[in-house]
Amino acid sequence: MADKEEQQDEPTIAQDIVVTKYKMAGDMANDILKQVVEKCVAGAKIVEICEFGDKLMLEETGKVFKKNKEMKKGIAFPCCLSVNNCICHFSPLKSDPDVELKDGDLVKIDMGVHIDGFSAMVAHTLVVGATVENKVKGRKADAILAAYWGVEAALRLVKPGEENYTVTEAIQKVAESFKCKPIEGMLSYQIQHHRIDGDKAIIQNPNEAQRKEHEKCEFEVHEVYAIDVLVSTGEGKGREMDARTTVYKKKDLIYQLKMKASRQFFSEVQTKFSNMPFTLRAFEDEKKAKMGVVECVKHGLVESYNVLFDRENEYVAQFKFTVLLMPNGTLKITGLPFDPDVYESEHQVEDEKIKALLSTSANRKAAKKKKKKAEKAISEGATGAADAAQAAES
Repeated sequence: MADKEEQQDEPTIAQDIVVTKYKMAGDMANDILKQVVEKCVAGAKIVEICEFGDKLMLEETGKVFKKNKEMKKGIAFPCCLSVNNCICHFSPLKSDPDVELKDGDLVKIDMGVHIDGFSAMVAHTLVVGATVENKVKGRKADAILAAYWGVEAALRLVKPGEENYTVTEAIQKVAESFKCKPIEGMLSYQIQHHRIDGDKAIIQNPNEAQRKEHEKCEFEVHEVYAIDVLVSTGEGKGREMDARTTVYKKKDLIYQLKMKASRQFFSEVQTKFSNMPFTLRAFEDEKKAKMGVVECVKHGLVESYNVLFDRENEYVAQFKFTVLLMPNGTLKITGLPFDPDVYESEHQVEDEKIKALLSTSANRKAAKKKKKKAEKAISEGATGAADAAQAAES
């Protein structure tokens, strides 16, 4: 009963102010992602690019809602750069060995921004040095096109009245057209207030056990989703290797920690990050953070976002969009433009239904007079939007 009441109290995109905050976060996420993409050149160090992305997320969110000292804002997911067969969550520390990008590397950038607990998540794939003149070919192109058309198909299916497994099947069919596999068991979550992994989810390529466990659900108006598609040229099964886990998230458990370093670490997590994922890079004393996190993980106070890999010499591509299910259609708030002309594959989408689906527009029908104040505020810039939003709140 309490859960129902809590859900009814939870602010949703039925309120203009919430839509404004999501859009502000989305605009920031896209702008920062663009700048991170520009840093992905041969010879660039991954740790420095991740630090750059995180710094921008904190700086940009720090510019809005300045009067409201209590409001939490900042990183909803730290900047991760996962290369080639690395599937996800690679975000190294200063003390880790340097990894540099090379010409031809397939790079996945994954990150998220939140304003007042309303998160805009985004991921993008690129190949270092690729241009229309220097096209991406072969299996790299297959993976990237499979992930891109997979997320575009999903975008058109995540709408009120549709079911999550319809999206699962569509992503599967697109991947198979390019002789690729979606990463087994990966989830696209509903986003809720202060939660990037909400109650509902879409699963990719589930095995039998996952299919039994993963509940069917229907999308509804005023819900928000991060549609996340990861596709591999390999078998699509994630495994841990020797890369250090650096991204974590607090869980709602209580345990009396024994070590002083662990208690200090957990206290800082609660104060700084609340329920949002964070990286150990964000701590002043990295050595102490590495010590403190061990006991917290062991007793379930924080959960790990492990770095996963497919087999050597395979390629994994990823695209992630955040969408708001508005009464007048789906509003996509994150995602960079994609140029299919840079990629050359001998494969294409085969399924007639999916081809027909992809030929439809994913753009929301223009709302007539809806959300005029919020729109005007955003067009006047982030600070103006913040002031307008605060005025609407008070």
